[in-house]
Amino acid sequence: MQATDPTDPTQQMGQRRFGRVNTLGALTLAQREIMRFTNVWTQTLLAPLATAGLFIAVFTLALADRRGDVMGVPFSQFIVPGILMMTVIQNAFANTSSSVVISKVQGNIVDTLMPPLSASEILFGYVAGGLLRGVMVAIAVAAIFFPLLGIGVSHLGWAVLFVVLGSVMMSLVGLLAGIYADKFDQMAAITNFVVTPLSFLSGTFYSIEVLPQLMQDLSHANPIFYVIDGARYGVLGVSDSSPVLGAVVVIGTCVALYAMAWWMVDRGYRLKS
Repeated sequence: MQATDPTDPTQQMGQRRFGRVNTLGALTLAQREIMRFTNVWTQTLLAPLATAGLFIAVFTLALADRRGDVMGVPFSQFIVPGILMMTVIQNAFANTSSSVVISKVQGNIVDTLMPPLSASEILFGYVAGGLLRGVMVAIAVAAIFFPLLGIGVSHLGWAVLFVVLGSVMMSLVGLLAGIYADKFDQMAAITNFVVTPLSFLSGTFYSIEVLPQLMQDLSHANPIFYVIDGARYGVLGVSDSSPVLGAVVVIGTCVALYAMAWWMVDRGYRLKS
């Protein structure tokens, strides 16, 4: 029988590891994050659906007749992909940020840091929860409001890609915000003064072509703009920029955010007291 080396982490974990990856631990953390929002689905899935419906109803009833077509698309249809992605962005962000902050405030963040999980495995678990929540919200909004407004999907692959990329990007942003914030009011400030303005000022309700040149340039510097614009291209086939450029920008942003989050988690930055 082969001797067991107690210092070898791959032998310590036994069947829990595949090579040097703690697959069971990472999947268990992901399952925990998924169960967090599915157990309170009326707050995490139904409430965003109702909010998206209110946005669509108000803008359609109040402005659709006045605005006419935007980029050759009826205004009532033009705003739907933007509202869908705004909902995805906010929920993916909320899932990871609230999880980390609640754990820090309650003092049980140690339950996540103590198990034999690497920084990459911890990131996977948190981001998986935010990704699934964002995708589920997108599916719910699309399933209900697309048929009601007669919207088809022009490029399904692009639409799915930007929903996934947007969810991953904002899950990482939420993770960074949760690591930085020590109290709920700090998280509320980040949400109200950073995330919400960036999502509203990213072409959610309008084409950036109507903006002054300076505002257009600022919009192109905002990664959330490419998420919303890319999703609009996938759904309606119209956009303010190339979806290829948008995908490159968002993927690059995700890589940068992942590197920053990995560094923070690996060193326990603002996580270990």
